[in-house]
Amino acid sequence: MKAIVYKEYGPPEVLHIEEVEKPVPKDNEILIKVHAAAVTSGDVRLRKADPFIARFFNGLTKPKNTILGVNFAGKIEETGNNVTQFKEGDEVFGSTVSGFGAYAEYVCISEDGVLAKKTANITFQEAAAVPFGALTSLHFLRKANIRQGQKVLIYGASGSLGTAAIQLAKYFGAEVTGLCSTANLELVKSLGADKVIDYTKEDFTKSNQAWDIIFDTVGKSPFFACVKKLNEKGIYLRSVHINMSSLVRGLWTNLTSNKKVIGGMAGESKEDLLFINELIESEKYKPVIDKSYSFEQIAQAHEYVDKGHKKGNVVITIE
Repeated sequence: MKAIVYKEYGPPEVLHIEEVEKPVPKDNEILIKVHAAAVTSGDVRLRKADPFIARFFNGLTKPKNTILGVNFAGKIEETGNNVTQFKEGDEVFGSTVSGFGAYAEYVCISEDGVLAKKTANITFQEAAAVPFGALTSLHFLRKANIRQGQKVLIYGASGSLGTAAIQLAKYFGAEVTGLCSTANLELVKSLGADKVIDYTKEDFTKSNQAWDIIFDTVGKSPFFACVKKLNEKGIYLRSVHINMSSLVRGLWTNLTSNKKVIGGMAGESKEDLLFINELIESEKYKPVIDKSYSFEQIAQAHEYVDKGHKKGNVVITIE
């Protein structure tokens, strides 16, 4: 099969197409013909090995996992002998979690993995875009015990996490403020944000507003200014963008105040994906696609994501 391979860390040009061995499903696994895969900021960071700590689990001098890609959508081509939840021909989407390998024509995944049947009201491209933003945002909003009536600020409201977080926070009954640039105001409003702040014209840290939850989806918010903008017992979420400085400041805040800082890596589960799938089916959640590239345009896709200005998600289509 064809796969997008990288054998050294570096710029988008290290990605290239190669013929590799097609995977064979084990008894509890499913072989999926991939129709679309998401190109996420996580993929970009692994490609660059930035931050450097990425090398400690993916290879110090060169990548151990040479095929990137975690989120995918496609059609089941073959099932293992013991598979009971799915059948050949089912259209599915999901995440390989830390297994990577979705930048390829085929991928194998356990039937008990983060996998669900695709609903008819979204495309393969939209389905591939679901897991990263939706599962990560759901994880952190639940960590904050989000509930009806709370005031929530989404920092970076137009990205893959931000567009997901707006819709999920509204589903849970929160009043949502989205922070984004001028170009993305209408998108953020269309997703259900009650208020929108244009950060190019207004400094949210100097407003009279305070929030119960501030969710930084891009890792660029001013730490102590955000803590100050929290209501009593408010929670500051910092998604997966963490470093030693923010860890120390978060620990200090948790120990010395009634406010809380929550960061770290997001967990993914089949149950959460099925929950999101129900929201999609009932049209209470819709993934946002910014750009779609062909398999051969993977370098251009990475270059675009690298710029950090995408609206929602970027995907590659694999025919």
